[in-house]
Amino acid sequence: MRRIRACWRLLRILVHILIGVWVAAVRLPRLQPSQQNARVQAWAQSFLAHAGVALEIRGQPPVNGPVLLVANHISWLDIPVMHAARHCRFVSKSDVRDWPLIGILATAGGTLFIERRSRRDAMRVVHLIRDALKANQILAVFPEGTTGDGRVLLPFHANLLQAAISAQAPAQPVGLRFMDMASGQTSHAPSYIGDETLLGSIWRTLCAPPIVAVVHYGDAQLAEGRDRRAWSEQLRGAVDVLRQS
Repeated sequence: MRRIRACWRLLRILVHILIGVWVAAVRLPRLQPSQQNARVQAWAQSFLAHAGVALEIRGQPPVNGPVLLVANHISWLDIPVMHAARHCRFVSKSDVRDWPLIGILATAGGTLFIERRSRRDAMRVVHLIRDALKANQILAVFPEGTTGDGRVLLPFHANLLQAAISAQAPAQPVGLRFMDMASGQTSHAPSYIGDETLLGSIWRTLCAPPIVAVVHYGDAQLAEGRDRRAWSEQLRGAVDVLRQS
């Protein structure tokens, strides 16, 4: 039964992605930015429903920008989960741009792509984030730089926080967690780490019992004179508390 359910979920997701690609190419360019954001958020909410993932929001999502969301990174599901909770522009590794279909959707969602191994490109993205924050936008970063196993929070890279400091914009910590709907215990089914393949992680998620994605928003804060490294450590502590509560 689990395999049958997973196949049905997969079919619905594939159809939903194809519809999303069509909307991104034909409909989104004709809409105002606020309408585009609402359409992307609605698409993400439907995506989670097709995948058998419920959404639970704790705390207060940002109503308006500027704000830089700072979250832990567990799964390939993190981006649609955060989009479903509150539309935001993501900073993602440049590889995602070349993924079939997903790259089109990521670009349509306003993603900023970064070459993680290039210091020069990191500075370019810092400037783009700064300008977007000055334009009162909401952006999101995963300072761990890669997905963790959900058990231990990896060290944060502080570079991108410089954009918020330069723009004098607040950062808001966000804790992500996946739970088994029946037991309330942490679910590691959506994890995507190490040498694991993306397809393998997706299939395990679709085979799993119903999952709840928890997005826990903390209080937004300004740097208040801290440099990016000190601020990064404080935000990491806040994210660590939020993801476990």
